Amino acid sequence: MKRRGNRLSIRTILIRALSLSAAAALAFPAVAPVMAADTDSAPSITSSVPVKVRFLALGVGKSVIIDLPRDVKDVLVADPKIANAVIRSPQRAYIIGAAVGQTNVVFFDSEGQQIATYDIAIKRDLNGVRAALRQLLPGAAIQAEGVGEGVMLTGSVSTPIEAQQAGDVVARLVGGPEKVVNSIVVRGRDQVMLKVSVAEVRRDIIKQLGIDLSASMNYGTAVVNFNNTNPFTQNGGPLVAGNTLTTSALNKLGLPTVSATLRAMESAGVVRTLAEPNLTAISGESATFIVGGEFPFPTGVTCQTNPQGAVGQCAPSIAFKKFGISLNFTPVVLTEGKISLRVMTEVSEVSNDNSINISGVQVPSIKTRRAETTLEIPSGGSLAMAGLIQEQTKQAVNGMPGVDQIPVLGQLFRSQDFVNSQTELMVIVTPYVVRAVAQKELSRPDDGFAPASDAQSTLLAQINRIYGIPARFEPVGNHQPNFGFIID
Repeated sequence: MKRRGNRLSIRTILIRALSLSAAAALAFPAVAPVMAADTDSAPSITSSVPVKVRFLALGVGKSVIIDLPRDVKDVLVADPKIANAVIRSPQRAYIIGAAVGQTNVVFFDSEGQQIATYDIAIKRDLNGVRAALRQLLPGAAIQAEGVGEGVMLTGSVSTPIEAQQAGDVVARLVGGPEKVVNSIVVRGRDQVMLKVSVAEVRRDIIKQLGIDLSASMNYGTAVVNFNNTNPFTQNGGPLVAGNTLTTSALNKLGLPTVSATLRAMESAGVVRTLAEPNLTAISGESATFIVGGEFPFPTGVTCQTNPQGAVGQCAPSIAFKKFGISLNFTPVVLTEGKISLRVMTEVSEVSNDNSINISGVQVPSIKTRRAETTLEIPSGGSLAMAGLIQEQTKQAVNGMPGVDQIPVLGQLFRSQDFVNSQTELMVIVTPYVVRAVAQKELSRPDDGFAPASDAQSTLLAQINRIYGIPARFEPVGNHQPNFGFIID
């Protein structure tokens, strides 16, 4: 009986011990042992609370101070070659940018839980670039951001030349244009209208006075021929006598023959040429304006050959030469209202002077006035880009030697020609920065033109009627002007 009582007491003790251990397990949960963090490996993260990731941008060689909410035990830097973290006090850290790139930094406390996490982007230091842009273009809104090893420019400027200047300056600072992404937008590109005036006045004066003698004298076997006709020419063609009086003595018996022509002429002519081409183009773009034509001229003969090598039908080769009024210019609106122009203007016309004969075809020459240059003018200002003043004088005297020097009587034995040609040419350019306007504010050459009726054209020989103010024009104040294009 005593042994049985001992067994019951041992069972009771075991049951009580198991009950106490279960109660202790419920009251105190098991805690995993914390291992010391190895400096060469990342510490374990045991916190289940998510930590907000903050973004931080730094320049190369720049630093930032970070204040932490509690003491730091350990720090993890993903790539120490890009950034470095230095802890000087338990709750303060310094992050220093070392090279261009991206990395992250994580701070841990003594229990291994995350305190803060930073995504760090190390970029090129652009403070010097931004200062240079502010100094160069103080009125422009330009932003400079680092993109890897390069720089991206954004924002807006007023003219294309400002965008180009900003890109050039930044390229100098960062080491080359290949490292610059120029995304600057131009706020409304300006339009430039160019007015070119080509004016030329030419005056010719021709004077002829004298007697042309032509004689043939026979003395036995000797023959003496005399001719003092003036071979003087004007523009490649002979001078035309105004008044001529010819006398001749002819003898069929072989006696001397004499022919005399009296020439007395005075001629004066004036030629005026005016061309005013106008053209509008966007700043930075080229524009061309051409009004004229082409005339054909032969350049040779082209013959066809058959398969056997024999020459077949031949036909003349034709080329075409242009003439007329042309204008080509490229404007660039600069700062302070100035306009840079690359201008080429030409006025050409067909001329019979110095014409040549090619394969039996008379080919005329081209008289050309051309000017090409680059200049800088303010909007609305005018500048004479080309000018020419030319005076050409020709004078010739032909006569019988010795006799033509006799006072008074010598005039009967000499012929005198005088030609004076004066030319003045000027090319004036005037650029304007223009804006689009309503159609009613523009006038056309045919506004208000009214053709004459059949009765007016037949009885009064009129080709148009006199008209007043067109319907789409409104008078200003009490002034009632006449508008229109009247043909005399």
